[in-house]
Amino acid sequence: MKIFISGASGLVGGNCLKHFLEQGWNAIGSYYSFETEDTVFYDTLMPNHPNNFDIEAFKPNVIVHCGALTHVDYCETNIQESYDKTVQSTINLVKLANTCNARLVYISTDYVFDGENGPYREDAPVNPLGIYAKHKLEAEQIVLRDIANPLVLRVTNVYGNELRGKNFVARIIDQCKNNQKLTLKLPYDQYASPCNAWDIARCMYLLLRDEKKGVYNIGGTDYMNRVELALRVLSYFPDAQYDLVPVSTAELKQPAARPLLGGFVKMKFSNEYPEFLFGNIDSYLKERLSK
Repeated sequence: MKIFISGASGLVGGNCLKHFLEQGWNAIGSYYSFETEDTVFYDTLMPNHPNNFDIEAFKPNVIVHCGALTHVDYCETNIQESYDKTVQSTINLVKLANTCNARLVYISTDYVFDGENGPYREDAPVNPLGIYAKHKLEAEQIVLRDIANPLVLRVTNVYGNELRGKNFVARIIDQCKNNQKLTLKLPYDQYASPCNAWDIARCMYLLLRDEKKGVYNIGGTDYMNRVELALRVLSYFPDAQYDLVPVSTAELKQPAARPLLGGFVKMKFSNEYPEFLFGNIDSYLKERLSK
């Protein structure tokens, strides 16, 4: 299998690149703004950029689109940039995938739902609330419409190992290990199913190996709010100093609306792969702290 991964210097893309290579696949990953040793340059918004890796010459069987603008509040006031980095980048990779006669995998989100009736199965009605959410859904629908054998993985509250340690869980761990005091003001009414990026990579490998297509909701075994998530991590650092203030989402007055009851029921994937064992925050922390 020959796979090109857009956004492989990030959390999900980096884990996918590592796992695919370990499985013996010929995988190449790209970066745009953050270069790593094992990635090549590719600008999804400028397919003719002279420094772009030559994807057509590589002739991938699959293109995985992991790059995106994920700052949901920023998207509310930077609508064109949000569109470009989420929708237009997807349109460009869809065209490229069709030129290469390749499949395309798109990473989506539980923000395509309004959070009124979560956690969600794949067939639940979508109703995005904010700019970021609407653009993610638009890109998702483009992939499902214009790719012959599309694969969409919806994920949420992703954590795990990444070079920059940008994700929520990694930031708390790093601050605790560096003996820094944490000040956390977190919503107690936003629920999701946090997922390890390594599990996402392993799921994607199986789905591609078995030529699955369509939409799959991927989540870990936890279902918790942001306060519980932070406290679960902090419980592994008994000497940590922190101030944690639980607040309602309304009190936070965030620019972008959030789905409150988000997250997933991963019944579709688990029915097809009943022996697949998902991890959770505890298993991740135990493994990381043991190293």
